[in-house]
Order: sequence, then C-alpha cells, then structure tokens
Amino acid sequence: MTSPSRHLLALDDLTDETLERILLLAERLHADGTIGRDALAGATVGLLFFRGSLRTRSSFEAAVAQLGGHAINLTAHTDFWELEYRDGRVMDGRAPEHVRDAARVMSCYVDLLAVRPAPERQSWTVDRGDQQIRAWAKHASVPVVNMESGLWHPLQALADLFTLRRALGGTPGGERRRLCLAWTHSPTAAPVSAAHSMLVAACRAGYEVRLAHPPGFELDELVVERAASAARASGGELIHAKDLVSGVDGADIVYARSWESLDAYGDGTVAASRRARSTDWRVDERLMSKGRDARLMHAMPVRRNVEVTDEVLDGERSLLIEQAAARLPCQKALLLELLDKSAGL
Repeated sequence: MTSPSRHLLALDDLTDETLERILLLAERLHADGTIGRDALAGATVGLLFFRGSLRTRSSFEAAVAQLGGHAINLTAHTDFWELEYRDGRVMDGRAPEHVRDAARVMSCYVDLLAVRPAPERQSWTVDRGDQQIRAWAKHASVPVVNMESGLWHPLQALADLFTLRRALGGTPGGERRRLCLAWTHSPTAAPVSAAHSMLVAACRAGYEVRLAHPPGFELDELVVERAASAARASGGELIHAKDLVSGVDGADIVYARSWESLDAYGDGTVAASRRARSTDWRVDERLMSKGRDARLMHAMPVRRNVEVTDEVLDGERSLLIEQAAARLPCQKALLLELLDKSAGL
C-alpha cells in the first residue's frame, strides 16, 4: 500500500513540481492511450459516491480500467448505507457505521479510495470544513482522493488547467492571459466547489482572473483570499468585475458556472429569489464577442439557453467537450502519481 500522506483533498495538496509532473504525463497519455496500459495491473481502486455523478464516475472508472486496474464502484443508499463521520458520537440515529471503521476496512481491500461526499446543506460554516472527506483521509491507510466535496473539486481543476494549457499554449510576448470566471443564472444552482477550485488554480497558474457575479453570490471569503495570495505569488492578478460585460471584456477564456448563494445557504426560498433577480446573467455570442477571440469553458452539466446559448455551446468557441475529455488523461496521470507507478513511463 502507498503512504497515506498522499491524499488529494484540494489541488493545493500537490506541490508545483508534482502538479507540473502530472500535467506533463497527462499530455503524453492524451497523445498515446497505450502508455501505462498495464501500470495498475493487480491494483484495485474504490469509488464511493454519496451523491450522483456522470463525468467523474465514468472518467475515473475508465482511467482505472485503461491502466489495467480494477474499480469497485459503490453508491450510497443502493450499495451501502449512511455513515457517521463525526468522532465521539453516540450512534443511535440513522447511520449504522462510522467512517472510522469503513475507511479502515476498505483500506484492506483497495490501493486507493476516491470519495464524493454529500454535504449536509444546512450550514455553510459546517460544510466548508469538509469534515466528511477529511474523516476518510484521517482513518484510511491508503491515499484518498476527493471527487468533489462542499469546498473543493480538485479533479475538475486538474482537467481545467490541462484544458487551459492546451487552448492557450504559452504566453506570446509575455502577455498575460485573461480568464473571466462568470456566474450564470440557473434554476438549480451548482455547488461552489468547481468555481472555488478553478479560481485558486487559475490564480496559482499566473492568469489574470476576473471574477464576475451578482450581489449575494460572493464566493467563500477565505477561498478568495487564498486565490489572491496565489495570484500575487505567481505574477497573476485577481480582479473583481462590477458586471458580466466588464468581466468578459478582453478575456481569452470565459469560464461560465452557476453557483449557489453562500449567504442563503440552506435556505432554498431566499436562494431562489436571488437567482430570479439575475436571469440576465447568461452567456451568448454577443457577450463572447467582447472577449479576445474568447473560448468558453464550463464544468457541466450546463443548462442550454439558460446559462449558455446553443449558438455558443455548439460553436467553435466552445471547449466543453475537450474539457470533459481531459478528465480521463488527467485522472490516469493522478492515479499513476499517487500509486507510485509513473516512473519509467
């Protein structure tokens, strides 16, 4: 088994050197799918989903299979049961088992655990602590990968960085590339995890990031501070745009994403009312034309003609399919890194 210290709960768990190594290996895996074909022969990866998934589950399971390993894919409420994650609890409620026990048992069966927890969605103060994924990392004796918690989505951020590098290449003439992280309207807002991870990752990579959202949809204050610090260290910049148009103006990349109001977290009525006041926050061709030959990114799922128009999604500006496809080589590279199988490839 690999050292349990090699967890990926947030992208910042990877050093700059390790992150670069993973991205370079992902490039090679993208170019040649036969590389590492048997690298995980005899290895087993456990995938535990406490809420739904399309791209993450499919790409992770495919990554394990293409590397010659085997994935055990379990979904809560159909394959197992609710688990308690808080220490010291008197377990006389719904959960018949504690993560402390489940993690130790699963560590006997698998070489790596990937977990998508389900936030309680009552208090942002509680859910931002990511106590569930941290409990798995604390009690498992194998590496634990976060497949999207309340605060972070490191797998999406890894694929996003890969997509940005392929789309923009270098920075000719020393010109800094500009990315607009733009809130978009949706009747069912997505979690903030992908937006948080993209914000910090892009600032860390040295981009000029413009953050655009309506009042009441501010991202987590500590995450924004973390992103600003990363921008200062990398030579990038974080700018708060006053509206969608000024955010997109001159941008090379428009990263569209609906996310929930943290001020109204857990209050569906207030959150819906706030979203209803910002239905004009939508990406269309007219908005995209404000950019610098701008390309569109979105973590998906995307509500067509609500968040982004068909014209943009199906046009040459869209990077959505490339972005989703990037999950496969990036997760293959990550698995090889965390399981010490990348040497010699």
